[in-house]
Amino acid sequence: MARQIGNILRNLDWQIIIIYVFLVFAGWVNIYSAVYDETASSIFDVSQKYGKQLIWITAAFLLAIGIIILDSRFYFSFAYVFYFFILLSLILVYFIAPEIKGARSWIEVGPLRVQPSEFAKLATSVVIARYLGSFGVKVTRWSDALKLFILLFLPASLIVLQGDAGSALVFATFFFVFYREGMPFFIILLGVWAALIFSLSIIWGGTALSVIITIISLLAFYFYAFQKTHRLSLIVVALITLAFVVPITVYFIFDLTLNPAIIFLLGFALVAVPALIYSYRKRSLTLLLLFAIGLGSVAISQSVEYVFDNILEEHQQKRINVFFGLESDPKGSEFNVIQSKIAIGSGDLTGKGFLNGTQTKNDFVPEQSTDFIFCTIGEEWGFLGSFLIIGLFVYLILRILYDAEQQRTAFSRIYGYCVASILFIHILINIGMTIGLMPVIGIPLPFFSYGGSSLWGFTLLLFIFVKLDANRDELIQ
Repeated sequence: MARQIGNILRNLDWQIIIIYVFLVFAGWVNIYSAVYDETASSIFDVSQKYGKQLIWITAAFLLAIGIIILDSRFYFSFAYVFYFFILLSLILVYFIAPEIKGARSWIEVGPLRVQPSEFAKLATSVVIARYLGSFGVKVTRWSDALKLFILLFLPASLIVLQGDAGSALVFATFFFVFYREGMPFFIILLGVWAALIFSLSIIWGGTALSVIITIISLLAFYFYAFQKTHRLSLIVVALITLAFVVPITVYFIFDLTLNPAIIFLLGFALVAVPALIYSYRKRSLTLLLLFAIGLGSVAISQSVEYVFDNILEEHQQKRINVFFGLESDPKGSEFNVIQSKIAIGSGDLTGKGFLNGTQTKNDFVPEQSTDFIFCTIGEEWGFLGSFLIIGLFVYLILRILYDAEQQRTAFSRIYGYCVASILFIHILINIGMTIGLMPVIGIPLPFFSYGGSSLWGFTLLLFIFVKLDANRDELIQ
């Protein structure tokens, strides 16, 4: 028994564990600073947030120890069970959870509030690793790709129904995992393109359709002029261009009351039929792809208004409009970011010192112990302290990726990439929104933000990989 424990301890990646412990305690210290009250008796006062966080930290350490002791095959064997359990909990939340700040995300268990969406990322990571790591499964095969999409879509859509679109956005990071496993980079570019079209449609409205037309036309002429292996005839290129130009031109010139999407589809159907027949006979995948991108772009552009009115909450609409500069709300949606940037900027090179942050002490930044915890780091630790924390996060992610590439099983490798991707997107968005480079969507900074569900979720996520890595020579079947 002693020898077995010794082997486990010897094989653990202690670099990851030491960084984790440092970040967790640094987070606890910053939570203490963010909610510091001179009348509080002790840093261990459980009536305060930092006292409660210490209890959750203790529980997180116990969870980490339990994970390390547990057999590695457990996570592989019960991946689907855990996934379906989380789906059920996400459905249950929708019916029994109280509404807090426009979202139904927490299940109350006595004095505790548990947020299933924080564990949904873990469950999805395990099930993605289990399915994609199975023998014969390829992300390039349409049937397998569809199943992977469903595995992502189910928890993400349930989280959106709870009113927590920010947490649902995190699931898009799994496409980086798919890219590592062979998905063409072109799919990533399509995702970026879709986000660009959606953003342009928010900023410019109907004008975005003109941008779509121009870009699609340029792509068509590019393939005509330069890509000899995918050469299209000039007639087909003209038809591609007309298929997009004609219906929109008719709409704007005649100022019809019909929905522009309907006008577009009618005009597109009339003009594009000859080109589609040609592409079918010549089996021109390039041509069909251009049409698909064009139709998809128009569909995305026309869906903006529906998404805004029927999916996003009012506060989320305001945050997006403020981010794109479409409206100003310095005392409302914009207030958090303004105060956060003031706090971070005032830290200068070395910071104001522990408990000496004026923005922090005077509660100028709302949600400073949770979503905006990074501004406490910036104000009190300065540029150097912020650089240290970001540097540790970057090294942690790189270390996970390095270990993932050393794995002997696809399950462990894929799961490692899932862990790195989730940590990356959380860090990028959270820090980005505190400095005004990302819209405020309310997701926590790993190991720093106040909250038991977040800390436990990230701890489980990380230490399952630590355990898998420690047993990398053990083939999981």
